[in-house]
Amino acid sequence: MAKRWGLRFGAHRVVAGQTIEEAIATVKKLNEQGLVCTLDHLGEFIFSEEEAQQATDDCIRTLEAMAASEVDCNLSLKLTQLGLDISEQLCMNNMTKILEMASKHHNFVRIDMEDYAHNQMTLELLRELRIKYRNVGTAIQAYLYKSEQDVRALGRDRVNLRLVKGAYKESPKVAFPNKADVDENFKKLIALQLKSGVYTAIATHDDQIIAYVKELEKQFGYSRDQFEFQMLYGIRTQTQLMLAKEGYTMRVYVPFGNDWYGYFMRRLAERPANVAFVLKGLIKK
Repeated sequence: MAKRWGLRFGAHRVVAGQTIEEAIATVKKLNEQGLVCTLDHLGEFIFSEEEAQQATDDCIRTLEAMAASEVDCNLSLKLTQLGLDISEQLCMNNMTKILEMASKHHNFVRIDMEDYAHNQMTLELLRELRIKYRNVGTAIQAYLYKSEQDVRALGRDRVNLRLVKGAYKESPKVAFPNKADVDENFKKLIALQLKSGVYTAIATHDDQIIAYVKELEKQFGYSRDQFEFQMLYGIRTQTQLMLAKEGYTMRVYVPFGNDWYGYFMRRLAERPANVAFVLKGLIKK
């Protein structure tokens, strides 16, 4: 029932439709408002090589559609979509196909970071990919103890990073259990990555973190060409527009596709206030 009616009842607020055409139309509107984007073709629970190949083909078609429409947009993806849990070599082969297409169209691909079980595998695969491809980066989660070490190592390799707080439920053996500690580590990672001079994407909806980045910019004279803010599609839209108006690069993470249900439910789980617009949709219908 949720998959049949969910988009009508509120999921459309955070998911840009099911087709590439709908996603591109959304990106065009966001570009017209001064926002840049990254598209994520949603997909989870890949259990076969055929499904991984389908996800790869979807990513390639998305890159081709972005190039044809000349939108200002990157691609985001998850390695488990491409078969990481089936075979690392399968995943590597699929990522190579995607990066070849991205290189052809002078575009950039961001590897989303998943749970801790996939963290090191992701970083190792990234390092191997970067032997040939420079148009690929990843995300680092501030709630993990190991992230400071990872940022330092990736900074030496000049890797474009998206810094996030992290949204998966992890053991206190590997992750800070307290929000205050996560926030402080997030600030530390932001300062570290900016100081390295490597391009930095700060993915946050937190006003305090945004203010902290602005203070670092003022204090150290960082160029706005060196970093960007990132937020989720449909979340804090007015803040996104305000940052763009202030002259910051503001990138919107825009998910789309048939397999939107898991993404949508995670957004509700991590921010209970999001439930309100679903309830409003139910009442209206």
